[in-house]
Amino acid sequence: MAAVNGRELHVATDPDDASDGSSAAWGYISSGESRWPATAAVTVALLIYVLLPDRLTPGPRYLLPVMELVLLIPLVIANPSRLTPESTNLRALSIALIALINAANAVSLVLLVRFLLRGGRANGRELVLAGVGIWVTQVLVWSLWYWELDRGGPVARCSVDHGPPDFLFPQMENPAVTNRRWSPRFVDYLYLSLTNSTAFSPTDTMPLSARAKLLMGGQALVSLTTIAIVGARAVNILT
Repeated sequence: MAAVNGRELHVATDPDDASDGSSAAWGYISSGESRWPATAAVTVALLIYVLLPDRLTPGPRYLLPVMELVLLIPLVIANPSRLTPESTNLRALSIALIALINAANAVSLVLLVRFLLRGGRANGRELVLAGVGIWVTQVLVWSLWYWELDRGGPVARCSVDHGPPDFLFPQMENPAVTNRRWSPRFVDYLYLSLTNSTAFSPTDTMPLSARAKLLMGGQALVSLTTIAIVGARAVNILT
């Protein structure tokens, strides 16, 4: 038993066993999930930020990456392989890390749009390539938001009494398509973020809660703006 966000969570001993008699009110219980895919996403976002041109990085180049590493390292130490019941403080630390990456990328995007709308052809190709990196970071950071917020986060999803889902995945509607109890993993949220960034709307996974709809709507608007401005500038530079 563990406490997350002030709630007592009863963690399943064998979530993949369909005959264990335990069931969640909304979807199946998630087994302990590896932190490494999310950690890899954070690492890629950090590398992209470091490689951005100086004009797109507010303040000292390595200040924000160092701050993000300070937040990331305790999370990895606390759960080096699989996510296990953690304190509210650790979840707050995880959300703070995602918010910091999101804020840094948002500032870089604003600076990029400013330079591209000014016109001028100097270092135009460099800025377009930076726009691609910023867009990729958007995909990563929104996948982290979805992963951390759905049903209260990856730890809460291990509980029998986790909250209602924020997203409706196809496997939740059609459990017969899997041969075992299915629950979303980080790659599912990464795919959700990628498709929403390219289609600007839900594809196979539908948002259910108000916060999920706001997040997906915000991501679609930001992605559309980024692609439109960077794409238009790229055409102008390359022609």
